[in-house]
Amino acid sequence: MTEPLRLMAVHAHPDDESSKGAATMARYAAEGVRVRVVSCTGGERGDVLNPRLAHDPAVLDDMPEYRRREMEAAARALGVEHTWLGFVDSGLPEGDPLPPLPEGCFALQPLEVTVGALVKEIRSFRPQVMTTYNEEGGYPHPDHIMCHRVSVAAFEAAGDPDQFPDAGEPWVVDKLYYDVGFSPERFRAIGEAMHDRGLVSPFDDWVTARADRPARTVTTRVECAEFFERRDEALRAHATQIDPEGFFFMIPRDVERDVWPVEEWELARSRVQTELPEDDLFAGVRKVRS
Repeated sequence: MTEPLRLMAVHAHPDDESSKGAATMARYAAEGVRVRVVSCTGGERGDVLNPRLAHDPAVLDDMPEYRRREMEAAARALGVEHTWLGFVDSGLPEGDPLPPLPEGCFALQPLEVTVGALVKEIRSFRPQVMTTYNEEGGYPHPDHIMCHRVSVAAFEAAGDPDQFPDAGEPWVVDKLYYDVGFSPERFRAIGEAMHDRGLVSPFDDWVTARADRPARTVTTRVECAEFFERRDEALRAHATQIDPEGFFFMIPRDVERDVWPVEEWELARSRVQTELPEDDLFAGVRKVRS
């Protein structure tokens, strides 16, 4: 019997997996692909962004444990596996000048430590495809940028028997993708559709502020509209981080399904032949296995 395809999504914090590529993961999981989310940190330093929980003692007394339970619920909603890489959230520094990052946090860990930890997970799970963030981290959070660096280095190292020899048998990952979910094009298209229906878009200021930023190269669009509800359920599971009345939920789902029924990806590395543009993260991989 042929083993199922495997997809590994590497994220900085619990909740990132539910706001970046979640419907894609839910689709593949429903199709029988083994999908595993790796959270590099526990999100220990995340602020409570849901005003309903801002002063809840059950949350404030043990944020790490609360976020672990949220992650369990989100994984169930998406139908995916989950593991912790085991590093500590760096927090988002604010101020001018920026304060130093906390000692021992993920973003300050030596790469041989963080890359070695992820290589061990890759060799254990043996994915054909990995997803992560681009070199800017998607946005400039120190943990997101570190997640990119670690993911790319681990993608390259996992198949090399001379690197991290104690991390398990070498495994060559076929493809690496960057998430392109927060694209101005997506929010502009959805916003225009909302305006056409007489609705107010929550993204107008966001699109305007990013008008001069260069667009990422989208290579792959995965149809996943029927899994938007799963994505929303997973987002709501992260109750400390997601305001249920916030901008994530201000888009009417019928508008989103009509205008933008896909999630977008940028193919960053590939060891198999594939024709661009793609509509499948496993394009080329399925052909090799057939």
